Amino acid sequence: MKRLLLFAMVCASISFVSAQKKFDKVSKVTSSEIRWWGYKVVKTEASSHSGTVKLKSGKFNFDKTVLVDGEFIIDMRSMMAGDVSEEDQIKLTNELKSTNFFEVKKFPIAKFHLTKIIPLANSEYNSTIYGDITIKGVRKTITFPANAYVTQFTVVIESAKFSLNRRDFKVFYQSSLKDYFIKDEMDFQFKVSTEKLDNDNRVPVKKKK
Repeated sequence: MKRLLLFAMVCASISFVSAQKKFDKVSKVTSSEIRWWGYKVVKTEASSHSGTVKLKSGKFNFDKTVLVDGEFIIDMRSMMAGDVSEEDQIKLTNELKSTNFFEVKKFPIAKFHLTKIIPLANSEYNSTIYGDITIKGVRKTITFPANAYVTQFTVVIESAKFSLNRRDFKVFYQSSLKDYFIKDEMDFQFKVSTEKLDNDNRVPVKKKK
């Protein structure tokens, strides 16, 4: 009876340890680039602005070798206008960070949760990315085309330029005619990789032996 009880306890312990064991793999983003474009109502090169914002952290989660999802934190405080003079750059950057737009003091980060990658055939881009983006506390499900490459635990994603409606995220002048002269759609494009990118070949750089 004692042997039977001991055997049962050992089996229970093994089961508990197995249940607690994690089999997933986390692959961190080590290279990233995020660009944005904003436009006046008349969408021309002369009436548009562009700039950058930095990724604070990013990772891809795997179940064994299968990509499950991705989690990305965007540092909204790093938002910068990059197509104007130095004086105008400071002015425009401060405006974007103010309560009129992204309110970075109250909402210092934005989040993107990549939920799935669906392969595309016969297209300029090989995949459609699905995910949930959160800006100023507002979460929306979005999709966009991208070239995505997943090899073992190495991930490279280069998105097409895609649009978000700023009004969906309460990004607008609260009471000003100025808002009517700004197009609702803002364009974004990003590139992330779990390894340093070779910009010429757009593939992960091979590690030196």
